[in-house]
Amino acid sequence: VQSLVRVVFHDRRLQYSEQQQLEGWRWSRPGDRILDIDIPLSVGILEPQIHPTLLNTVEFLWDPSRRTSVFVQVHCISTEFTLRKNGGEKGVPFRIQIDTFGAGGKGDPPEHLHSASCLVKVFKVPG
Repeated sequence: VQSLVRVVFHDRRLQYSEQQQLEGWRWSRPGDRILDIDIPLSVGILEPQIHPTLLNTVEFLWDPSRRTSVFVQVHCISTEFTLRKNGGEKGVPFRIQIDTFGAGGKGDPPEHLHSASCLVKVFKVPG
């Protein structure tokens, strides 16, 4: 099966401008990614793929009959998407969303098997 992992905005108001927010982040941090797979810590994943244009998305194949775990790294903090960036902001909540697909039939799109998500805020420790 194939899983697609994304970091997206949880707040509805930011979901409407998500592409603009991500482009602004890309412009301010050229060459960086929002999400990566920590390959050394992950177990049982096959063919991890990092798309150069989708900074907030990674995907991989895995065998559901074997032990599998994926560790992800989020490289942005929740306050990078607030209006004021001078400290003290509560930051925006992110959602890590995982969508899993099985192989579709000949010429058919992949079959959606499962989706899961969790809410996360990412902060740097002062100092």
